Amino acid sequence: MSADWTELYRPRSLSKVLGNPKAVEEMRGWAESWQAGAPSKRALVLMGPPGTGKTSAALALAEEKGWGVVEMNSSDQRTGDIIREVALRGSYSNTFSDSGEYLSAESGGRKVIVLDEADSLFGREDKGAVPAIVELVKKTMQPVILIVNDFYALSRKSSSIKSQTKQVRFYRPRPSQTVSLLAAIARDQGIGFEEKALNAIAEKSEGDIRAAVRDLQSLASGRERLTFADVQHLSERSSRSDMFGLMAAVLRGSDPMKARRAMSEVDETPETALLWLDENMPYEYRDPGDLMRGYERLSRADIYLGRVRRRQYYGFWAYASAMMSFGLNEARHGRAAGRDRFRFPSYLMSMSRSKSARTMKNALAAKVGQHCHASASQARQDILPSLSLMMRHSAPLRSSLAKSLELDAEELSFLLDSAVDSEMVTEALSGASSGPASAASPDKGQEEARPQRSLFEF
Repeated sequence: MSADWTELYRPRSLSKVLGNPKAVEEMRGWAESWQAGAPSKRALVLMGPPGTGKTSAALALAEEKGWGVVEMNSSDQRTGDIIREVALRGSYSNTFSDSGEYLSAESGGRKVIVLDEADSLFGREDKGAVPAIVELVKKTMQPVILIVNDFYALSRKSSSIKSQTKQVRFYRPRPSQTVSLLAAIARDQGIGFEEKALNAIAEKSEGDIRAAVRDLQSLASGRERLTFADVQHLSERSSRSDMFGLMAAVLRGSDPMKARRAMSEVDETPETALLWLDENMPYEYRDPGDLMRGYERLSRADIYLGRVRRRQYYGFWAYASAMMSFGLNEARHGRAAGRDRFRFPSYLMSMSRSKSARTMKNALAAKVGQHCHASASQARQDILPSLSLMMRHSAPLRSSLAKSLELDAEELSFLLDSAVDSEMVTEALSGASSGPASAASPDKGQEEARPQRSLFEF
């Protein structure tokens, strides 16, 4: 089995990182700041779209500086305890090189802690991860690199992550840079190619270097020469899942039938297509009459989709799709105004960003509901809002409930609507650990001796 080309041709030094020269220089400057000891910004955040070389740059920096690497990615379990055990503990100690040579931090031998996909810490499986990361960036004695696609998703959980880290942004490379890389790989593998074929691969990758290299390896397998005809099926495969192509055909095209065909070929449900069209139509249809007719078609499509949900009769999808494609395209009588890149639906974006909040709210509702002899639904709707308000205005209540409900830092920060390292959260946790037991949580001896309490006592 042949090696993965994305690993085989991963850059071994920062000078080999594709594009992003400004980001490379900022990384070098940060690395040099460790020569005099721990700098003010001990953690580096590499942020940008997937496949732009963030992880490769982090590993290239470590190899260039001769640093060891402790890497944790999304395939690892990353609870708070595990991050403290692996990353934080590792950041205090010395290390060994790959050849077994002892590297002392005092003599310049360091190791870098790399936490990949740090913005994907959602759900109960990553419980306590954010407070552990905050502690890591504050106390580490070794370089730390956090790699994220969406820095907002991570930084909004704690102000310290934003204020105590150095952020470096990566951008998608130009198509010509991607083509140069693909050509160098093909020559090294002894594969002939047509320039047009590599251009097509680079164009379809949309700046994702990793995807472009993997497409090249897949297409070149078993061939001595790669032609433009060989990549035609790649174009067809990509176009079927390209929502941007659908938006262009419906909102900017002049052929309603072509728009209808694009709708039938895209690999998305009509509900998702409706969100995309609703997001982008106001930017494309500037004429009031066009916009009015467009929303009439879009609202009619929404009615059909509502009938699908209520009646579970998916035959209405055809009517909704026709309204959103043929009907919406025909509604535009003037010229399309938009020339910018189409926008991703804000609803889907907000739902993605609020995933952790919804997961946390459901978990808290279950915990509070059990404590108050109420259902999780009732606790979520009636109890949590009042409880949150009272806790924000009463320090003793914060400490008491933190202890009786056994709340951790993330749960407290959610209830108090504050960062996990805020003063309110810190004081509540310290008060819960040192204060007297709550009346609502008697010790084991009292609980065994006391008979079952009446509901009227609560």
